[in-house]
Amino acid sequence: MTADKRTKKKYEVGEKETIEECLNRIAAEGYTPVRRREEPVFQEIKKNGKTEKIPLKQRIVFEAKRK
Repeated sequence: MTADKRTKKKYEVGEKETIEECLNRIAAEGYTPVRRREEPVFQEIKKNGKTEKIPLKQRIVFEAKRK
């Protein structure tokens, strides 16, 4: 494991958690957020023989570095 891997960590905003609560959790663990990513979460539904992807929600992931 390289030094870079030990100093970075990813945090996902939980289902019942606000972004502010997630940022407070990151700070409490001694990290500083450096990047925010939003990833769509899809559900596949078969309709008339075709598969459709329907967006369900947005997943927010923060990448953080050690302070």
